[in-house]
Amino acid sequence: MASNRESYVNHNKKKRKRKKILTFILVPLLVIAASGIGYGAFLYTKAKSVVEDSYQPIDRESSLRDAAVDPDIDDISILFIGVDDSEKRSSSSGTTRSRSDALMLATLNEKEKSVKLLSIPRDSYVYIPERGYNDKITHAHYFGGVTSTIETVENLLDVPVDYYAKMNFDAFMDVVEALGGIEVDVPVTFTEQNSKDQKGENAIHLEKGLQTLNGEEALALARTRKIDNDIERGKRQQLIMKAIMDKAVSAQAITKYSKLMEAVGDNMTTDLSFSNIQSLLAYATAENGLQVESLTLTGSDGNVDGAYVYQLDPTALEETKAILGIKDDINSSDDTTTDTTGSSDTSTDSTTGTTDSTGTSTTDSTYNESTTDTTTTN
Repeated sequence: MASNRESYVNHNKKKRKRKKILTFILVPLLVIAASGIGYGAFLYTKAKSVVEDSYQPIDRESSLRDAAVDPDIDDISILFIGVDDSEKRSSSSGTTRSRSDALMLATLNEKEKSVKLLSIPRDSYVYIPERGYNDKITHAHYFGGVTSTIETVENLLDVPVDYYAKMNFDAFMDVVEALGGIEVDVPVTFTEQNSKDQKGENAIHLEKGLQTLNGEEALALARTRKIDNDIERGKRQQLIMKAIMDKAVSAQAITKYSKLMEAVGDNMTTDLSFSNIQSLLAYATAENGLQVESLTLTGSDGNVDGAYVYQLDPTALEETKAILGIKDDINSSDDTTTDTTGSSDTSTDSTTGTTDSTGTSTTDSTYNESTTDTTTTN
């Protein structure tokens, strides 16, 4: 088993200080909301147009909901899906379908104006209802798109997914470029292929230390995982997102908001309406700032039919369900989610996962892991 997978294990630290951070893909929605409301009629109209162009509802009803939710008064959940639809990665697998490179489920507590954000490692071995067997969760999107991904997450965590926002990684570069670059303290020296998966002289090389990154360099820092693992990659993504937000809220960025919204709109699809997204602004402008409790999954290295998988810890599954769980009662903001740690200063680094007992390790014949994995080593 590759050594760079070993640090997946033993990340079960019981407490962390609550972080006021914005993490991957949550940023674009708040950029749109803040831009549209804060800077006059032009930007408001621009933001509304961007969201309307990105609006793509899906035909499904969650079996975990009895009625539709209202973000203004209900606790809700949003599944953020990051994909890489680059031309090379699509052609290498012989299809235009893509896998999810980043999955995050956010549950939002309306009364507390707080967010619990769970990152789900792409190689997590889970039951995929669309296929009827266990597989890496990244393949749910490959086989069934957004709908299959939502169903898989709901089945895993027993939490209704009310909305989704899907972002192409191209938006990552475009946002950084629109800002004129971002300042980041790069934690490690590394070399990574560029956005077109080119190596050699076209690869991106970054030295450790504080520096200004362009779009290509920021994407390389966010994508690289050969130097460690998906858990550490998530931390680097958070570092970059903080740098983006620091630049986005600065006075010099105000004139760049139009380009920022275009960068997001060109690469996003969502079933959140413009009014839904406006409702999210209340979380960012709350008295105590945006409260994001970051949750992680831990488990152990596994191997199924010769392919690496990340086996989630079934014992901790119930703990995370309780922490993430949102009330079944709709339109009753008095029902709030209680932090099971009993502390307002710390968050439980809940570590969950499960392998569905009804699933099998069968691999669909239309998807060859050994050949297509070469396109997603990053």
